Amino acid sequence: MNKNKFLLLSLIGLLTVQAHPLFAQKTSETFVEMADPTADTLADWSKVKNGLHVSFASIDKRFAKSLVPEVTSQQTAMVKGWKGETVSAQVLLWTKDEIPNVEVQLSDFVSKNNTIPKSIAQTSFVRYVMTDEFAEGCGHRKPEDFASSLSPDMLDDLTSYDLEAKKVRPVWLTIQIPRDAPKGEYNTAVLIKSEHKTLQKVTLRLEVLDQILPEPKDWTFHLDQWQHPSAVARTAGVEMWSDAHFEAMKPVMKRLADAGQKVITATLNKDPWNVQTYDPYADMIIWEKKKDGTWTYDYSVFDKWVSFMLDLGITKMLNCYSIIPWNSTVHYKDEATGQFVDVVAKAGTPIFEEIWEPFLTDFVKHLKQKNWLSFTNIAIDERSKEEMDAAFALLKKVSPELGISYADNQKTYKRFPDSEDISIAVGHPYSKEDIADRRARGLNSTYYICCSDEFPNSFTFSDPAESTFLAWYALASGFDGVLHWAYNSWVEKPLQDSRFRTWPAGDTYIVYPGNRSSIRFERMLEGIQDYEKALVLRKKLQETAQTEKLATLNKAIELLDNPTRTATWNADLNKAKELLNSL
Repeated sequence: MNKNKFLLLSLIGLLTVQAHPLFAQKTSETFVEMADPTADTLADWSKVKNGLHVSFASIDKRFAKSLVPEVTSQQTAMVKGWKGETVSAQVLLWTKDEIPNVEVQLSDFVSKNNTIPKSIAQTSFVRYVMTDEFAEGCGHRKPEDFASSLSPDMLDDLTSYDLEAKKVRPVWLTIQIPRDAPKGEYNTAVLIKSEHKTLQKVTLRLEVLDQILPEPKDWTFHLDQWQHPSAVARTAGVEMWSDAHFEAMKPVMKRLADAGQKVITATLNKDPWNVQTYDPYADMIIWEKKKDGTWTYDYSVFDKWVSFMLDLGITKMLNCYSIIPWNSTVHYKDEATGQFVDVVAKAGTPIFEEIWEPFLTDFVKHLKQKNWLSFTNIAIDERSKEEMDAAFALLKKVSPELGISYADNQKTYKRFPDSEDISIAVGHPYSKEDIADRRARGLNSTYYICCSDEFPNSFTFSDPAESTFLAWYALASGFDGVLHWAYNSWVEKPLQDSRFRTWPAGDTYIVYPGNRSSIRFERMLEGIQDYEKALVLRKKLQETAQTEKLATLNKAIELLDNPTRTATWNADLNKAKELLNSL
């Protein structure tokens, strides 16, 4: 088969099994991956035997598309989990020959006395996206300035895949253990078929442990992934804020809610970040200055968005950005001219108070009418001390009922000790005692990761286990959770190329259009589940006075209290994870 014909036939996908809620909302969009920059220089397939090769592989590793995988053949693998937990496994397929219409199917999970239907599981062909590499700082990037490569990350959603010759194709297995599953060890056959004929079979063993994970709505981990509605409208090809737009957003945002997301991201005015993303943030509140100098505010889109997210189960916080936009600009309609106007209103200047005071007064009134005031924060990120001082002074004067949320990169987070929600740049100074005191007072404290943090992070070139490490570091360091600035700020062609003009590849999103998950998202969810499991175990061990086991667990957790890439971080992480399933 010639190359062009193969590319046309590569309408790649994954098997979608039964209609389990976790695996609903599939799409049928097709595309081809970008050419592998390393294909001609590093690949040597001369010693690979003909036919299809299959092996389980570690979920901690990414495998290059064009290199023969360096794995010891593993035809059986074991995964363990609590009832209610989602667990993952990885299977590698590789071949010297093209194999058309490959499907991966699972049988029912069978133990000695019980059977769990195969509908609890999904198999996903992992797609390769173009990525780059880390560089210090956050600034303008040109793809040609960084070494690019293909990275396996996106979990695709079609039913079959045409395997390419001399290529590797990972398959991700996602198993959601039912909350009522009987404990025990179950086996399922993983069948690899072509043209409906079975070519290979491997066995996955699932051990269901006699513990129950709390439901996501009861998770305490504070997950704050900023949402971006405009990116969904573009990639779905629908009108902004239309019914079709909200329909397209529903499965994407439901996935986030099911991961325990605690915060709704909303905007107060024109794009608060001055178009630092591929898609500008669309207005949620339309400001209008009347001819007599008074102001009106149209909250219809804001109300629809917030209600939509509340209905999905994201109810803890409503963080509204920002009283200090990155360009200090306020956008409003002038009734006298009928035109929209942009006015620079820097914090601390007279015009800042003149413009923001009537809005804050009206906003509080509106929130009271909606019964949303108690969980709403005015949110600010990475602004100077002088700007924040001025903004907070105005908030205290005009709208003390509003909460305050801020992400601080100034290494001075104690400036505003009573703020409802703070997030400290990872690796910056903080006090565990202060964080514990804030928690005792009902205040929330997280750390955040962004473009400037090499480790831990969730770039498309990051080690998969780093996404799991994020929650473990929060557990070890005493934080309530983690903030990541973009859940779905998609780049121009996110299904193929994760690179961006400003930051390391993958920094702007962790899921893909069409409600496609990723290795990074699944591993992040794994870490959040671990966090909740650790809290359950700690409580039980304390209540039953099992001090030795508790000390063992705490010691393993303490080893992860280090946001730097040590030689043993991944091994330490896996040791701590194993303790959760063995104590």
